[in-house]
Amino acid sequence: MKTIFFLLLTTINLTLMAQKPTIGIAEDLGYDSLLYATGYRYITVSTSKYFSPKNVSDEMFEKNLNMIKSSKMKLYSCNLFIPGELKVVGRDVDEKSILAYTNIVLQRCQAAGVKMITWGSGGSRRLPDGFDKLKAKEQFISIARKITAQAEGYKIVLALENLNSTETNFITSLEEALEVVRIVDQPNFRLCVDIYHMLKENEPPAIIEKTKEYLAHCEIAEREKRSPPGTYGEDLTGYLKALKKINYKGMIFLECNWENLATQAAPAKKYLQKKIDEVYAQK
Repeated sequence: MKTIFFLLLTTINLTLMAQKPTIGIAEDLGYDSLLYATGYRYITVSTSKYFSPKNVSDEMFEKNLNMIKSSKMKLYSCNLFIPGELKVVGRDVDEKSILAYTNIVLQRCQAAGVKMITWGSGGSRRLPDGFDKLKAKEQFISIARKITAQAEGYKIVLALENLNSTETNFITSLEEALEVVRIVDQPNFRLCVDIYHMLKENEPPAIIEKTKEYLAHCEIAEREKRSPPGTYGEDLTGYLKALKKINYKGMIFLECNWENLATQAAPAKKYLQKKIDEVYAQK
């Protein structure tokens, strides 16, 4: 089974045998035609809207599945994995409810052809005041192993995302996320490097260089207002250089706050593509 997942990760990270990262976008499938017309081909959608048994009945899921299968964009992954009310750490962890929920999500994702789920879910992993962080780490590692075992059965990779301290109070750095992934030590439990969250936490690009063995996914936005690249001219070069240094050739997804998607989507992609081209052309 480990061999299967190493092959799956190779397929994910070398999309279309790319020589450099491919740009995707985290958005709603309602914008499918618009995004396709502006050059995007890969999309990440919300678990809560398309796959969650809390929000999506079986009938609604069948409609969502038809939408996914008829869309122009390729559904590459989904995010917002576990809802905030299902606590994976703290005093109110209900493992049975968590595993029942994640099993349905994973089952539905497999039916939709999803091969990767990014695991941020800041509300779910937010610690109650005064709760011991070492205890929380033990809880998280324990539940991560169980959910990862479920995901293995559906041939899905889970990518743990570093968040920032304005969104949650647990695993708020790439260093912390990397440590958890190393301890869980399963081939389908990998790392999502979110450069926006790194910028918010003032984490240097050099930390990315430690992630080579574990990196499966990348997301990006400027620090100011989580804007698309090129909006405020934030220098992202150092982070792209770090990705190149570890020979990352997977996806980089724009996960941004858009003021006007119709007018910003194409320039943002063009801007980021230019930066990627410049960095990856360097010897």
